[in-house]
Amino acid sequence: MRALSAVIMACALGVASSASAAEEDFLKSIEGQWSGGGKVLTSIGGSNVNVSCKMQSDAQASSFSMNGTCRALAVVSRSFNANVKASGNAYSGNYVGVSGKPSKLVGSRAGNTIAFNVTWAQAEYGDRDAKMTIQKVGNDGLRIRTIDQDPKSGKSVVTTQLDLKRQ
Repeated sequence: MRALSAVIMACALGVASSASAAEEDFLKSIEGQWSGGGKVLTSIGGSNVNVSCKMQSDAQASSFSMNGTCRALAVVSRSFNANVKASGNAYSGNYVGVSGKPSKLVGSRAGNTIAFNVTWAQAEYGDRDAKMTIQKVGNDGLRIRTIDQDPKSGKSVVTTQLDLKRQ
């Protein structure tokens, strides 16, 4: 019976170790210098603004950080950053965007995408809830997208989409 318990424990540790290795490999794959652009919605029902962005992502075995800046109309510049920890495929952390205040991120990874529930530090687009995804696209692409809900129609609206390439 003790031998069986030892085998079960060893197998459980092996599964946890390979899961941790998988997360570390994924996090390391999004590390680096990134640049590109995308669109940011000014308000629900409003128009999109084209932006160009640069970002640095750093990764450890079970965490990553992103620090970037996006420019619009060649004169307006906004910084953003995120600090996230991984526990298995569960992720949590914070994101600081235009408001300058930390918003809460809680989510998980499936395949090449980390999907977060966001709780904004203050109301954005009519409420404090949104979705954010960070998706690895091929070997050298990264897509960051935020999706909010139109308070009038209840429909999901992409409020930000950044398509970045590794430099």
